[in-house]
Amino acid sequence: MSIASTLQTFVNTDVIPSEPLYEAHISQFTHADRWTHSAVPPILAQLQSKAQRLHLWNLFLPHPLPQHLLELNATKSPPISIQPPNGTLTNLQYAPLAEIMGSSPLASESCNCSAPDTGNMEVLLKFGSVLQQTRYLLPLLRGEIRSAFLMTEPNVSSSDARNLTTLLEPATTGNRYVLNGKKWWSTGAMDPRCNCVIIVAKTHPSLLSSSEQQRGGQSIIVLPLPHPGIRLIRPLTVFGYDDAPHGHAEVELVNVQVREEDIVLGLGRGFQIAQERLGPGRIHHCMRAIGLVPQNALSSSQAARCYELMLQRTLKRSTFSKPLHAHGSVRDMIADSATDLETARLLTLACAKEMDERGNRHARDKIAMIKVAVPQLTSRVVDRAVQIFGGAGVCDDFPLARALVGLRTLRIADGPDEVHKQTLALIEIKKAKQRMQSKL
Repeated sequence: MSIASTLQTFVNTDVIPSEPLYEAHISQFTHADRWTHSAVPPILAQLQSKAQRLHLWNLFLPHPLPQHLLELNATKSPPISIQPPNGTLTNLQYAPLAEIMGSSPLASESCNCSAPDTGNMEVLLKFGSVLQQTRYLLPLLRGEIRSAFLMTEPNVSSSDARNLTTLLEPATTGNRYVLNGKKWWSTGAMDPRCNCVIIVAKTHPSLLSSSEQQRGGQSIIVLPLPHPGIRLIRPLTVFGYDDAPHGHAEVELVNVQVREEDIVLGLGRGFQIAQERLGPGRIHHCMRAIGLVPQNALSSSQAARCYELMLQRTLKRSTFSKPLHAHGSVRDMIADSATDLETARLLTLACAKEMDERGNRHARDKIAMIKVAVPQLTSRVVDRAVQIFGGAGVCDDFPLARALVGLRTLRIADGPDEVHKQTLALIEIKKAKQRMQSKL
């Protein structure tokens, strides 16, 4: 059986039926208790154990793991295979798997393939030191801890990384550096399992050469949690949803002591690392947003399952003496939704192929394209489903409202649409200029 078939069966028969158990467990907790170890549903550990047995673990890995991690992992208990048995997958091979996992909000975490951990693991795998890989990457690969990525700030427009005010500067005493600032939308920082944070900070000019300053001067720091000076201020809600026990946090950094070994790759290398992190992550986001339709799906948080619910609704409900699907306006919605889903899927697969063949840097135009187009296309699908469901579509009896919120949020996450449109336009203009010059 192929990986895709095994994964689809796992999602259909194990993950989706576990969704009510997961939600029921979370609903028992209120306020601050929603971010405690007790609030983590036990069903998740059961799903993760089965995913490991089925070799559906760490499917996202873009590169083979270094030998020192494999050897160290072999000494750990319980034994876990942290590398896919059939080798690493290309972006094009992984994209359909991300789509399958997108059909349930639990599937990615069940397979240790969920954000922000995947991006953080990719950073540590490609750029981390042996010490950083041993301390943080290995437990992440084993699913023993979770992580957070701290970039966005409340007081500046963070889509332009040059605006960041969190500052890494020389320390007057003790360790070599000190970090101060405030972050928010730090996904996963509230999670009781979060034991690792990756922080994007501006580097004090005195620590950089002039060329490093021109590249933006950001540095990437990896630190353990809890850590002196890192304060979790409050959980944030997304259109009213707190997403506990994972959630999103506002975080304050007050005189955080940073050592040389806490800096990833080196001072001033943050822009390079962030770009490598966000490229594959956008493929994963977009394919999860599309989400395949499992058989007998009863609930979902992604577009294709919402589309399937919409189709079922048009077959079961009637208005003005005929079924909903017999109305011309409803047929228009169905046709437009099928087209939007397939367009989103093919755009993302084309981007994945470009990344594999030419590298992330040369696929920047395609990455920008899908980051803008896919959330909009899939949001339109879910919005039509909400319209078909009427009042039922805006309450929690069905997953449509939450899916619509998630997809709308995706148009801001990893940079707003406007930034990606500007990137795409500049690349297209550059291509046009080159074509004109070649004709002269």
